[in-house]
Amino acid sequence: MELKEYQKESLTKVKTFIEWLKKAKIEADKRKTNTESVFEDYFDFPQAAWKKISQDLYRSKKNGIAQDLPNFYLKIPTGGGKTLLACHVIDIINRIYLERQTGVVLWIVPTNQIYRQTLNHLKDRNHPYRQVLDIASSGRTMILEKTDRLSPQDVNDNLIVLLLMLPSANRLNQEVLKVFKDNGGFADFFPSEDNFQGNKKLLESIPNLDCFNQNNGIFGHIPKTSLGNTLKMLQPIIILDEGHKAYSQIAQETLRGFNPSIIVALSATPPKGENILVNITGQQLNQEEMIKLDLHIISRATTDWRNVLSLTLEKRNYLEEKAKEYQANTGEYIRPISLIQVERTGKDQRKGIFIHSEDVKEFLMVQCGIPEDQIAIKSSSTDDIEGIDLFAEECPIRYIITKQALQEGWDCSFAYILTVLTNPESKLSMTQLVGRILRQPRARKTKIKDLDESYVFCFRPRATDLLQQIKRGFEEEGLGDLSGRVSIETESEVAAGTVSYQYQNHLRKFEGKIYLPRFIIQEENHWREINYEMDIEKNLSWDDVNFNSLFEKTLASDEVKDQNIVVTLSSQPDELIKPIIMQTQKGHLEADPIFFTRQLLDIIKNPWLAYEFSKKILQGFLSHYSKKDINNNFLFIIQLSRQYLESERDRLAEIVFKSLIIEKKICFFLLSSPEGRYTLPSKINIQRESKALIHRDHTPLQRSLFEFNPEEYFNEYEKSVALYLDKQEKLLWWFRNLTGQDYYSIQGWKKNKIYPDFITSKKDEQNPEDYKTIYVIETKGEHILGSEDTVYKQNIFELCNQLGEAKSWEDLGQEFSSKRVEFQLIPEGDWESRINRFFSI
Repeated sequence: MELKEYQKESLTKVKTFIEWLKKAKIEADKRKTNTESVFEDYFDFPQAAWKKISQDLYRSKKNGIAQDLPNFYLKIPTGGGKTLLACHVIDIINRIYLERQTGVVLWIVPTNQIYRQTLNHLKDRNHPYRQVLDIASSGRTMILEKTDRLSPQDVNDNLIVLLLMLPSANRLNQEVLKVFKDNGGFADFFPSEDNFQGNKKLLESIPNLDCFNQNNGIFGHIPKTSLGNTLKMLQPIIILDEGHKAYSQIAQETLRGFNPSIIVALSATPPKGENILVNITGQQLNQEEMIKLDLHIISRATTDWRNVLSLTLEKRNYLEEKAKEYQANTGEYIRPISLIQVERTGKDQRKGIFIHSEDVKEFLMVQCGIPEDQIAIKSSSTDDIEGIDLFAEECPIRYIITKQALQEGWDCSFAYILTVLTNPESKLSMTQLVGRILRQPRARKTKIKDLDESYVFCFRPRATDLLQQIKRGFEEEGLGDLSGRVSIETESEVAAGTVSYQYQNHLRKFEGKIYLPRFIIQEENHWREINYEMDIEKNLSWDDVNFNSLFEKTLASDEVKDQNIVVTLSSQPDELIKPIIMQTQKGHLEADPIFFTRQLLDIIKNPWLAYEFSKKILQGFLSHYSKKDINNNFLFIIQLSRQYLESERDRLAEIVFKSLIIEKKICFFLLSSPEGRYTLPSKINIQRESKALIHRDHTPLQRSLFEFNPEEYFNEYEKSVALYLDKQEKLLWWFRNLTGQDYYSIQGWKKNKIYPDFITSKKDEQNPEDYKTIYVIETKGEHILGSEDTVYKQNIFELCNQLGEAKSWEDLGQEFSSKRVEFQLIPEGDWESRINRFFSI
């Protein structure tokens, strides 16, 4: 699976921190071995590494045996791919910090829904999560549950991922939980019960092991041969899913009590004061087409919930018609699903005033003629979607009725509509269900507006309560910065939730007249914006790919032997520690070109060509290495090949793109027709409760194009840039460009469009009420300067400037003569001087 740009940037930041962490750990170990005085200053190596990459305070922790415990959060909103990122982070930690491919990962989840989903994905060798782990471990991955057996040999030969539900790790009830019970399945990790010296030595090394109390016996304390104790000895990497749910004192003590080597927590809403290493925003997800926005709330002033449900049916049927049109044109299947929230689902709860799941099902079947197999109920007692592949074309389900059962972990991007059939007085919140309808199918916009947005139908709610619940839902999904992308359609008694803003009064003469150029292509008798798949990808000349440089890569000639010592003690009193012989697992993933082909299809869309490349690559390596070496390195070869082909794809795409420009088939300029230009919007819709961006002295913005700018539209760096722009005397107006269909974008030779951060204009010296130059500005943080994405955007901007110099706005008439557009990428370390240069006298 190809990573999104924000995912690549996130992993780069994690890698940088782990590299500093490794250096700091080496320094800490040196200090321990070379201590000249017991009073030498304490060296907190995780904190030292943190200071290298962040100015935020670091919250230090220790594990159960008083070792410094590196810990950090990945703040990832709903739909951001947190599990995929976690798998990549495991590889980074193992490879750089622990210098191994094997060992134990303790993956902790909070609910049964997330547990089952994560387990199924990790066990599926064809799933991207498992493929990342297999590449990291050279195909030696074991996915286990707490009831599975585990041996020292398994640990030495494999990357072990053990899934555990958080309630099972709660020490408050540890005596009745299997993970802490004595279990003969782990006896190989422990000395025998009659080995007094061995048990004593083990407890001295790991004093927090759970023991049988033998104070009255002759042997003293005996450690339990439990999974919990085994984990304490193995010092696992801990991946903590929904980390904010493990924030009680008991939960924190339990986690640290496993003596982890490092804790990586995943959460959309990390607790305050935690070490947030990666902070992904909702805007980044929206820019990468991961979520369905805008979110429309349709509120109807009716006393009958059946009316609201009828509107839901009408909307869902309309979306399905759009989906069928989309499938006819693209071959991609979407079946819009409506989630219906009711107040009761229990068998004996149907009586009374509360809306019951069976009432809704009966209405759908009897009054609306919906077949029963299209309706599913998901509750604590009924689970009609268990084991059902909702993405399958043969699956008939279009309506899922629930109360609160679809919470974190339930993931189906076909869910478009949430219908809330609760009374306004009900304490049942829809907060947790909002995130279930936000994921974009295939993480790719359809370009059909109705299929790229989501919908909430409500039963006579109060507007203020409704907005608060939606806002709270967005915040809990880590999408607080997108809460302005909610619009309400209401009837008489429900107030509007958004406000439309226009240009400032003195700038309204520019409404509908601010144009920006795009890369366009001529098609028959008209021009249109270029399309990556249609105009670039399908024209790639894969025959020009030369694999010689790939074959120069060095493969490991021997099987990797990880030096991972497990605390296993000898039964002989005079031999306390019995070292385990390191051996690699016998048998490997055979170098199969068909398996290889499946790993390339997201890069090379033609399966026959991907198959030919797979065979050619394997044959090329076979000319330098033995078949055994190829098998040993098969997953590494796949990883190398993917990286190489992604690079080649972008190289070939650049050739196609620039060739079409030379041939004048692709142009970059403005035309008088709407197809050849982009026009800045004349109004924007802002959530009524949004906080306005103002200067630090509380004065309002002076030079913003629009009357209002929500503070939530800016991160701290962008906010500083915006406020600085607003003070420039030579600047006439500035506009905050966001992501989405209504905002300005540039389609280059890579798939993802570029959405610049700001569009600004410089006053015309001859006529200060008009402008002569437009600056299109992209800001870049220091930590990603020099990255592949930054270099690409810089190249595109340079090309835009080069092509823009050859074309003025005169084609649009005298009103636009002599105007010019410049594209500028501004690095964080130099942004003030660059802006000064643009707007200097």
